[in-house]
This record gives sequence, C-alpha cells and structure tokens, in this order.
Amino acid sequence: MPRRTATMLASTLLLIALLCAGVLIKVPYAEMSPGPTVNTLGEHGGEPVLNIKDHKNYDTSGHLNMTTVRVTGADYRMNLVEAVYGWLRHDSAVVPHSTLYPDNKSAQEVDEQNAEEFSASQESAKVAALEELGIPVKSRVLVSSVVKDGPSEGTLHAGDTIKAVDGRTVKDPEGVAKLVTKHEPGEKVTFTVVPAAKAKAAEKANRQPSKSDEKNVTVTTKKAPDDGRAIVGIQPGAGHTFPFEIDIKLADVGGPSAGLMFALGIVDKLTPQDLTGGKFVAGTGTIDDNGKVGEIGGIQMKLVAARDKGAEFFLTPSGNCPSAAKDKPDGLTLVKTRTMDDAMSALKKIRSGDTDALPQCKAD
Repeated sequence: MPRRTATMLASTLLLIALLCAGVLIKVPYAEMSPGPTVNTLGEHGGEPVLNIKDHKNYDTSGHLNMTTVRVTGADYRMNLVEAVYGWLRHDSAVVPHSTLYPDNKSAQEVDEQNAEEFSASQESAKVAALEELGIPVKSRVLVSSVVKDGPSEGTLHAGDTIKAVDGRTVKDPEGVAKLVTKHEPGEKVTFTVVPAAKAKAAEKANRQPSKSDEKNVTVTTKKAPDDGRAIVGIQPGAGHTFPFEIDIKLADVGGPSAGLMFALGIVDKLTPQDLTGGKFVAGTGTIDDNGKVGEIGGIQMKLVAARDKGAEFFLTPSGNCPSAAKDKPDGLTLVKTRTMDDAMSALKKIRSGDTDALPQCKAD
C-alpha cells in the first residue's frame, strides 16, 4: 500500500475513533437555548394567558411577551461532541451542569422548585399590578412550607395563616423569624394560627377569619445546623386576598422570571390606556410585591427568542444589562428596568414614539 494512502487511511480511522470517543464520553455540562415566548395579552393553548373576572377588562393591542429558556434535563448527560457543538453555536450556551441543577437535585425536585417559584411570581405580579393601579390588596402571613422531619411537621401546615407568635401579632414573614430566634434551641414557641382549610373557607365566603377560627399551636425549637440559632422548621411567607379573580394560565413554564411581564399584562387589561401602542415589547425579570424587578438567568437566550419572534423592545432587569448589551441581537432595543414604575414609564415612551429617551442597557 502506498505511504500516502496508508497515511490517509490511518488519519480517517483516527478521526472516526475520536468521533466515537466524543460520542461516548459524557461531560458534566448542560445546554441552554432560546425557549418559547408568549404574549401575556393573548392566548396560549387556546386559553387566555390572563383571565380576569368580576372586573371590567379593556381591549389591548401589541405584545407584552414573557420569554423562556429551554434547558437539557436534570438527568441528561451531554457527550463531548454535543458540548463542543453547543459552544460553537451562537444561539445556545453550554454551562456546568451544577449551574442549572445544584446540589445534585433530582429532576422531580427541580420541577417542584420551579413550579413553586412560578406560583410565587404570579402572586407577586398580581400584587404589584394592583398596587400600581391603586387597588388595595389584603395581605397575611402564612406558612409557605414545612421542613420534612422538622419540629413543626404534623403541627403546622403549608397554608396556615400565622396571626401571632408568643401572643405578639406578626405583620410580615420577617417578624416570625425574629420572634422565633429570640428563643434558645429546645424552648417552646406558641403560634396562633388559622388552619389552612378555615382560612380558605373564610376567603371563599369573602370574610375575614374570626377568633373562633384560630387555635394555638406549640412547637419546640431546635438548633439550626449552620449557625446554632433556634428554628422551628417552617418557611414563612406572604399570602394575599385579591378583590377579584386574576387567573394566570401558562403550562410547562417554571421559575420566577415572568413576574414583570405578567404584572404589566394585568395592568394593560385593567386600564383603558393601551400600554404598548400596538408595539411588540418583550421582557423578563422577577418582581416582588413592591414592584422591584430582579435579574434572571439565561438573558442571552431570551434576547434571541424575543428578537426571532419579532420584538423591537426588551425590558431588561438592570442587573442583567451589562451582559445583555455585550451581545445584543440587531434591531432589539434593551430597556434598563429596575422597577414596575420604570417599566410603565418606558412603555409610555414607546407608545408615544419618544424612544430616544429610553434608558438603554450598556455594556461595561
């Protein structure tokens, strides 16, 4: 066999061997890519994303799109070839597996956490929207979750309304933690609560829970493993009673990053002013009850998804601005957004055509 032919054959066989090895070798990475983007003012799966009952709704136009990121599953392990291909693509990002799935959580645990965050973001979006419109929302302190095998398991339950701790009225979740940590580990704490079932019954009947609905529950504290403070093994949170029904329906979406766009969609449907002026606006960002916008992950993928769908403007959390501006898709204006008020002000400029006055993101 001629030397040249032998060399080519050996090179081909080596290349095939390397490709086979690349397919077989698993690497600890995961991939992020642009996910679906949905207009919060429209329908998804044949149903309105935002369904508001018992209050006047107004016609809307344009788009207020929430954006998502598609990620490989918690149990999926990329091979070397897939990782290299993902690194070379402009519209995807390959990141360490632990970035998306910390602490070796199972796929079910990650899904449950995302669902909880999505539900909490919906609640905060409703509160922020109604606060923006000056519509009062009644709030209460409740048990968000109970730690498995913790001191409160079987005694306190998720959804219980916390009225007082050791006889002292609590007005926010932080107040619960402060009163509990005044104790030494091993001491007893008395909670005055309205059980979840009675709280729901009162809300359904459009009344406040009465004294007869309340009961006292005693929990023995234990020592926190990290700093030794007294804990009872619950996560306190805020619950709200809304003056009318606001239903957000969006299947197969998790996490808290759609909060801002849900809040804006609610405001648009409840006001005669068309917020977008018919323009295509997309965005992302968490939101709290006070309307503060928080940064999110996967910003580059969301920008690509929004621009591919036709967005002209993208409401960008201020914390994401530097990285977003480094690789901005052509034709997409990134609007720096810190609060709900910032977003409302930006939409006013967009619909009036005063886009030069928009606070735009800049790279560091």
